[in-house]
Amino acid sequence: MPSAEIITIGTEILLGEIIDTNTHYLSLKLREQGIDLYRQTTVGDNIQRIALAIQASLPNTDVIITTGGLGPTIDDPTRQAVAAALDIETEFRPDLWEQIKERHLRFGRTPTENNKRQAYVPQGAVAVENQVGTAPAFIAETSSCAIIALPGVPREMEHIMETSIIPYLQQHLDLHEVIKTRVIHTAGAGESQIDNLIGDLEQLTNPTVGLAAHAGQVDVRITAKANSEVQALSLITGVEEKIRQSLGTWIFGADQETLEQVALENLNSKGWKLAVLEFGLRGELIYKLAAIGEPFIGAQMSTTPLSSEELAETIAQHPLHLKADVILGVSLQPGPVRQEIFLAYNSPGGKQLQQLSYGGPPAYAATWATNQGLDLLRKL
Repeated sequence: MPSAEIITIGTEILLGEIIDTNTHYLSLKLREQGIDLYRQTTVGDNIQRIALAIQASLPNTDVIITTGGLGPTIDDPTRQAVAAALDIETEFRPDLWEQIKERHLRFGRTPTENNKRQAYVPQGAVAVENQVGTAPAFIAETSSCAIIALPGVPREMEHIMETSIIPYLQQHLDLHEVIKTRVIHTAGAGESQIDNLIGDLEQLTNPTVGLAAHAGQVDVRITAKANSEVQALSLITGVEEKIRQSLGTWIFGADQETLEQVALENLNSKGWKLAVLEFGLRGELIYKLAAIGEPFIGAQMSTTPLSSEELAETIAQHPLHLKADVILGVSLQPGPVRQEIFLAYNSPGGKQLQQLSYGGPPAYAATWATNQGLDLLRKL
């Protein structure tokens, strides 16, 4: 199975001024084509550092994709960096300059002299037309690797990837394998508990099984490689059945399903309306529920945490009882070492009061408490 590496170029990414969404997009596209992604790297706008990153990747991979650094300014160094990595010069392409001038005219602009920089590519490289922007892409091939340089503007990069690069990869690499992934979501158990039950499956080589812990939620990822989508899904299904047997009701969904969706679907199935009282969670629980809507009908938020007794009393007396069938209260009390979370609800099926302790990073305490509350709702 062919392999790839992604090198994202831009000092603004290293400084945290913008978020790199290109790598996420490219990772998904490579997976869809059955290409293993071995490494993702971000490098600033420096010719020597970019060249060194490319040279480090060349012996290990079939494809290197760079994004960014193809603009007209001095700090757009990708063309020179790729040439330096391959120990060749750049060359001016008159046809690219005509394309660039035509693009500017179409956008109602006049190209300046520095736009000519975009008409230079490494010697022998294959130019790739940019139909939605002014920065041409290019492909520089070695005997063992294809270096594909794409613009950093997401809509330009995505268009070129879809229309030109994916067809090129399919032909150049004779692609015939696929990679499929399924993510199973769990709540109510810690990562170590889940690992203890399915650790044997984590030793598999195809499909592979891995865990990803979040605040109040653990995901189990199954990834299969095969010659067809049908074969890959068959491999995943067999392992998924074993995971579901082992983890039981801890599993609340898969792939795009969220805990808040599942919780509200459960209440909807019973015809119950929901109101929420939130104390010290910064609105996180209310925001998640409000983004979906029905059967969530109302809420009250306060930055002042309540004790367990105060929470139970507030729920019992709150006027939202007149509109809602279920009232859920969540209170987060910060502490020097551990956070205390109080959960309480009243419902047609009864009422409950819980006290839980959270010892993780304080910044994640509200998310952990939110997911604990949602997990209660999905089990009502």
